[in-house]
Amino acid sequence: MSDAALPQRTHWVESDTYDRAAFARLRADSHALQALATSGGKLLPHFDAFLLDLYALCYKLNIVLHDAATVTPSAAFYRFIIEELRGAAALDALRQQTVLDEDVAGLATLLLGEALLELLKSERVLTRGEMLDVWNLAQQADEITTRREQADTAAELEQRVAGAPAARQLAELRQRLMREDAAASRRLTQQGQRMTQAFSDAAARRQPRIAAQAARVLGQLETAREQADQWSVQLGGGQPSSPGAQIELGHQLARNPKLQRMAQLVGRMRTSARALRRTLYERANAEVFAIESGSELQRLLPSELLSLRHPALRRDFRRRLVEGELLVYALRAREQKGRGPMVVCLDGSSSMAGDKEIWSKAVTLTLLDIAARQRRRFRSICFSSAETPLQILDLNPGQPYTPDMRQVFALAEYFPGGGTDFQKPLSAALDCLRRDRRRRGDIVFITDGECRVDAEWLRAFKREKAALGFTVFSVLIDVGASSLGALKDFSDHITSVGQLTSDGTREIFLKV
Repeated sequence: MSDAALPQRTHWVESDTYDRAAFARLRADSHALQALATSGGKLLPHFDAFLLDLYALCYKLNIVLHDAATVTPSAAFYRFIIEELRGAAALDALRQQTVLDEDVAGLATLLLGEALLELLKSERVLTRGEMLDVWNLAQQADEITTRREQADTAAELEQRVAGAPAARQLAELRQRLMREDAAASRRLTQQGQRMTQAFSDAAARRQPRIAAQAARVLGQLETAREQADQWSVQLGGGQPSSPGAQIELGHQLARNPKLQRMAQLVGRMRTSARALRRTLYERANAEVFAIESGSELQRLLPSELLSLRHPALRRDFRRRLVEGELLVYALRAREQKGRGPMVVCLDGSSSMAGDKEIWSKAVTLTLLDIAARQRRRFRSICFSSAETPLQILDLNPGQPYTPDMRQVFALAEYFPGGGTDFQKPLSAALDCLRRDRRRRGDIVFITDGECRVDAEWLRAFKREKAALGFTVFSVLIDVGASSLGALKDFSDHITSVGQLTSDGTREIFLKV
């Protein structure tokens, strides 16, 4: 057997056990990272090790590369990619956000990996023939490893049967394998050197393209980090989520402009809705019934405010504020019974494309936030024509009523197009409310279209509505052609929105 040890390392950037374990956790928790590794592994060998290099490149404070002699020749191409990334100005700005931050480094790894994989698939950094040559190198290395294992086995058996007739045959087999191994090792070394030189010669052609991808990822990462809080904290109810879920969230926001616009609108609507409900609705049933000690400034007695005019009393006021000993009004409100589910029927017909879709889904997700705060189940039903299947999603399953972000994204990205049918989604909403007869639910119907309903169906719907005691709120997007005719037949409240702004949603947010 050849004395030269075959390089076994498949990654270039030095990483310790903690780095590798952290990336393994992120990958196990992120479907997008797993899909990227699978897709890249079909194109080039050792792509999973390259992803670990990208993670170390983003995460580690000091970047140190392994010696080329210790890395298998079939991974040589990745060293040039890493060097060209390190030479890109955008990587320095990217690392300011990712160094020593596992979650952000994981997201940057995903975005960088996808951007570089797009270059590979387009054959703008490697030709198809060069990819086949890389695979050939990997196959040769595997064959050499297998041949050496066979030679070791032959040597072990030769010692066990020493003196037997079979010993000579084993010795001949071992010698033949050693000769083949030496020849294959020379071929592998020579071919690896030729390919390394070819990769080096093409560096000037690759550098601008790789630098452009790094700059693109920098912009995507900044956008994703800026808007992720609006989705995970606002829609997620402030509950902590796993690192993998944060990577999935950032990945969706970075690559989908529609979700970015929706995130901005949801943030404004949610803030407006919470402020309206806090000031105009949620305390409407409370009454003053006593005086107590506390520290809530909005319920202070007027006499306490007089203390602020005197220097000595002002210091005492501050002490009592900290200790909760100020005199405040005590409020009393009737305890409200739990409310039933909220079902939103969302028009996904072709006429809703564009700004109407963004606005209507932002309203839906703001209602989801309200439902979660009220500890109510929330179901969305996206509809279009009678022939198109309904998309029915339970967006906050489970007892904590915390929104399921995967279901939220499924709603945000789905748009069937087609015609309009009102009866099918309303019947599906009715089925949902029938399952919880003990508590009164609500149906919110969002549409811009005109559609008639069958008279017999309408009578049956009204009978069920009276029996179950639910309320139908309708939101008509009256931009262009629209009609209140059919909505008046089955709605208790109708909000007409002339402009796609959050101001038009005040009424619906207060009444549900």
